[in-house]
Amino acid sequence: MVVNSENGMTDNSDAVLDKNLYSRQIYALGESAMMHLRKASVLISGIGSVGVEIAKNLILGGIRQVTIHDIRDAKWLDLSAQFYLKESDIGRNRAEASFERLAELNDSVTCHLSMEPLTEDFVRKFDLTVLTDAPLSMQLMVNDWTRKHNRRFITADARGLFGFIFVDVSAQFEVNDPNGERCKELLIEHIDAETGDVTTLDNVMHGLEDGDYVTFSEVKGMIELNGIKPLEITVKKPDVFNIGKVAAKFSPYVEGGRFTQVKVPSSVSHKSLKESLNEPSIVMWDFAKFDNPPQLHALWQALYAFETKHGRSPMPRNKEDVDLLKTELPPSVEPNEKLLRIFSYQACGNLAPIASIVGGIAAQEAMKVITHHMTPLKQFLYIDCVEALPGDWSPFDNDKLTANDCKMKNCQYDGQLVVFGQAYQEALLKQKYFIVGAGAIGCELLKNLAMMGVACGPDGKLKITDMDQIEISNLNRQFLFRRSDVGNKKSEVAAKAVKVFNPNIKIDALSERVGVDTESIFTDEFFNDLNGVLNALDNVDARRYMDRRCIYYRLPLLDSGTMGTKGNTQVVYPHLTESYGSSVDPPEKDIPICTLKNFPNEIQHTIQWARDLFEGLFTTPAETANQFISDERGFLQRVDQMNTAQRLHILSKVEEALISERPHNAEECIKWARMNFQDYFHNMIAQLLHMFPPNQVTEQGIKFWSGSKRCPHVLDFNPDKPEHFNFVWAASILRAQQYGIAPITDKKKFLAVLKEIHPPPFMPKSDIKIAVTEAEAKQEEKAVADDDVDEKLQSVMMNLAKLNKKMTKPLISIDFEKDDDTNHHMEFITAASNLRADNYQIAPADVMKTKQIAGRIIPAIATTTAAVAGLACIELYKMIGNGNRLPNVPLEVFKNGFLNLALPFFGFSEPIAAPKKKCADGYFTLWDRFEIQGPKKMKELIQWIKEETGLDVTMMSCGVSLIYSFFLSSDKRKERLEQDMKEIVEEVTRKKIPNHVQSIVLEVIANNKDDEDVEIPYIKFSLR
Repeated sequence: MVVNSENGMTDNSDAVLDKNLYSRQIYALGESAMMHLRKASVLISGIGSVGVEIAKNLILGGIRQVTIHDIRDAKWLDLSAQFYLKESDIGRNRAEASFERLAELNDSVTCHLSMEPLTEDFVRKFDLTVLTDAPLSMQLMVNDWTRKHNRRFITADARGLFGFIFVDVSAQFEVNDPNGERCKELLIEHIDAETGDVTTLDNVMHGLEDGDYVTFSEVKGMIELNGIKPLEITVKKPDVFNIGKVAAKFSPYVEGGRFTQVKVPSSVSHKSLKESLNEPSIVMWDFAKFDNPPQLHALWQALYAFETKHGRSPMPRNKEDVDLLKTELPPSVEPNEKLLRIFSYQACGNLAPIASIVGGIAAQEAMKVITHHMTPLKQFLYIDCVEALPGDWSPFDNDKLTANDCKMKNCQYDGQLVVFGQAYQEALLKQKYFIVGAGAIGCELLKNLAMMGVACGPDGKLKITDMDQIEISNLNRQFLFRRSDVGNKKSEVAAKAVKVFNPNIKIDALSERVGVDTESIFTDEFFNDLNGVLNALDNVDARRYMDRRCIYYRLPLLDSGTMGTKGNTQVVYPHLTESYGSSVDPPEKDIPICTLKNFPNEIQHTIQWARDLFEGLFTTPAETANQFISDERGFLQRVDQMNTAQRLHILSKVEEALISERPHNAEECIKWARMNFQDYFHNMIAQLLHMFPPNQVTEQGIKFWSGSKRCPHVLDFNPDKPEHFNFVWAASILRAQQYGIAPITDKKKFLAVLKEIHPPPFMPKSDIKIAVTEAEAKQEEKAVADDDVDEKLQSVMMNLAKLNKKMTKPLISIDFEKDDDTNHHMEFITAASNLRADNYQIAPADVMKTKQIAGRIIPAIATTTAAVAGLACIELYKMIGNGNRLPNVPLEVFKNGFLNLALPFFGFSEPIAAPKKKCADGYFTLWDRFEIQGPKKMKELIQWIKEETGLDVTMMSCGVSLIYSFFLSSDKRKERLEQDMKEIVEEVTRKKIPNHVQSIVLEVIANNKDDEDVEIPYIKFSLR
């Protein structure tokens, strides 16, 4: 990238689509949409808090050319949320001051700088113009220009806890895909020619909606349906849809087939801004505030009129300005006096979370406009988060603030002071929060926290942990990282980078994962020093663990997550709400074993099979063999606990890896790879067909190869076919790496070796059983060996006994890494998957699709991340404003949020109250417990429980260990009663309690006077 400081341009004219950089965004938008972005030019005018957010998101998103424009100079109010401005930029043009940092976000995007007044000739050069922080007269004029030249237009703004977006795609705009969802594709059970009803195989829910379109393939009998133009459907049942009478004239349906959903382009029509001011179309932000959008539509127009007339915004807590603003409202508007007052008081406000929300949504709208992918906003969105203002339950009651409390002080926090007041700002500075995860959401949260001033005072502290290192694919969303940071720890780089936004932030970076095994790092002392926790995690297990920790330490928790254009936030608040773990999503449905092994019918099956094959060839054998070498005695003791068949399987793999199949040179690695091709794609398929011929019929007279079972065919190796060659090539290189052998990477030499390998012809085996059902597959795994297996086991054991362990070189276990194109992992998995797909006549998948499924990659995009992080920080305002743990906060103050920017849709709900459980004479929730100070003997503890609850303890456990029960022998029970609690726990668990552990959790079962079991809260027993 070359930066020309004279004309403010970065030249990247040769930029192409970097699939590694944009991989997660490609999964969210599709490659076609990405190519549209790589050809587009966008003008962003107004580089204040909203403008810089939009610019950041679009540059990260890969727009080919982005022009940054502004004619305004930076002032103190800008510094509250415009993260690329600093104190020394006051008085300098905002675009000029921000340009260099914006341009360095993505070296494949060409950035231009403009500081001249906008003209029609200039605007017409761009595919899209985005205005922010502009007078209404400018918005109307530029919209007229864009319409005149058939260009697209977006305008957005934010003040205090309010924001708005307007989108105009012109009178005629085609949308190729309304929702961005993956097209449904399922197998068919039956097609009724008379009614047109189509029933899915095994009554699987089709997931279609009225008006969707489908095509058909692989239908037998009714062959006219195959390849027919898309048909519109109506839904009859969850597993039945109707295609009308089209099939009535076709040949009779026999069997099989699959349908594929097709996205049919639709047309969208928008009005100009001038027309829309009088006849607005408004998308709802929060259905709980149904009456607010029309009010806000009028208030925003009144605000722009006020600013034009008076040359300034209404001042904080100025009642005269409230009255003046009211006079700008149309006579037909009956104002909500409270909303009017709050809006006027906050007109100077500039909050990073609101800018993050508005900027994220507006940037996604910009991408829609460019790509014709997903449904554009129609046409206004009015955002308001006034419930974040502290109420009378808070020490920072917003209604009691005076003009002096909200006076601007020419400091970085002026835009926040005018909304929340000085005392609240001082509380923000003192906060101590733990951020778990420094990925996309983590980076956005850090940015917002720094601009808000959280932990930026002498008594504040942020702690952030992330065990991952920065990869190329992170740079498209995780905006605190640059190419030069690749390979470094995320948490350390993020902590350093965020100090640029606010040098006063106090932050410690850690690189440990959170879990039971790191509780010596994240100790009682660590958590007891916190005000709350912000989750920025991408896996459920870690989220559930942090959820349990926050319940135990009674800390507020904000959980955030995204998947493509969808995002959500959840509030977990002590003594008030349910926890993250209270509502459990249904587990992801696993692919049946028999389907994976023998009967795949879609590409997901073959990709998972290939992923398992990778582990089975290059990871597990090396790990197992190395365990045997390093600790033969312990290894054999563990194996002896298994049945004979399992022992033979494991020990045979060890013997093969270390003795009988150990390669000694690269040529042997190539031979091994070629023989694996023969086994997996020829011999195993031939054996399957030997046992179940293509014309096989079951005892019920049904074709064996029907329904979900696709009849396969063998593959004959041909090195001229790319997938055949790629499989053997990648497998041989990985095999060589596994044994520390230099592979043959000269293709001419490789082919010469390959030519000399001649696998023996296939000979069917009679002693093999193939599982046809899932039940048979599971039973096969548990099968007990016969006498012949015992003999084989003895032979394997004898071979292993002769091995000189000290002289045997350990193997290299190869862990799957999806994002390194040079390591041959994806090359192997893609080839293996597509070869198996060829076996079963399944359409193959390219490397990108294979990588997503094999790597279980979650689609991601910077726009959603920014919006979700903004929503999370709005809830953080509420937590801090309400003292973090105050129990008297009304539940309705908080909101769990969900958004889908593709539609777009926004939904908010009150968190679910913590469920109550009956206990003796009262109730308790997950936040309740007994707290007992040790040391104490068991009998003292039991007596304490009796006195407190009137219940008799029958059993007590610590973790998974039972430390007291009614069925202990009389002598043992007497002994236990006299023992110290710490002594009992260490004796039963056979582990010393570490010094960092200050308390333990005891679970108790007790009986009431009627001898009935009664559930009671757990006990937090303090050891010291």
